[in-house]
Amino acid sequence: MVLAALPLGLALGLAVGTLGGGGSVLAVPLLVYVLGQPVQEATTASLVVVAAGALTGVFGHARAGRVCWRHAAVLTLAALPGIVAGTILSEAISGRALMGAFAVLMLVAAVAIWRTAGGRRAAAGDCALPVCPPLRLPLVPFTGAGIGLLTGFLGIGGGFLIVPTLVMALALAMRLAVGTSLAIVAATSVIGLMTHLGAGRELDVPVTAALTGACIAGALAGATLAGRIPQERLTRGFALVISGVAGYLLVSVTFLGGPPGVS
Repeated sequence: MVLAALPLGLALGLAVGTLGGGGSVLAVPLLVYVLGQPVQEATTASLVVVAAGALTGVFGHARAGRVCWRHAAVLTLAALPGIVAGTILSEAISGRALMGAFAVLMLVAAVAIWRTAGGRRAAAGDCALPVCPPLRLPLVPFTGAGIGLLTGFLGIGGGFLIVPTLVMALALAMRLAVGTSLAIVAATSVIGLMTHLGAGRELDVPVTAALTGACIAGALAGATLAGRIPQERLTRGFALVISGVAGYLLVSVTFLGGPPGVS
């Protein structure tokens, strides 16, 4: 299982580094279906992996001036109550129901990512010099609370939803949204991990460590590639991957009894 975790972690890191998120939405299904971890344990391990990948990737984006730090700080603070509430809620439902919710969220994310890729701001963000817009404070508390709830409930950083939100609701250019998302994902994932461990969650340390190390390597490469690959093509391709995984999860939960070993 440790060797199998290496290529998976590399792929997750590439997604995190290039797109500002997305690694966690694939990490949980891979941990459950490919590496055989229980759902609750997988959500905790996902937070370790994605936090490490995001922390690594954000440095490359920060050096290039692609992080709006004020937006990242305010959204992270707004996410704190949601992280605690999401962790408590995830303890109260079955693994099968948790994966069903995850699959539905993945489909929503795929649609949001696809639409963002074709948006006028996303296209402009590939060419324009990055300039952080003013904070839109009325939207920040609601956005942050939603991010926190997802982080605690499903063990995800939420970058696949943060990026479209930053672009469409808070008016960030696409490349700024990617870097800023990584800063938010890193902070919320670390806080979410502490909350999960405080709730008594366990980790498969060897598998998590292998996945994390490979994710860091992938995030470094992804942060470099982010400035070179056409974002529309890359983002839409990732949206299709997410849709495919979500479809499999829905079939599994609905017709095949859900993830192995859960009810």
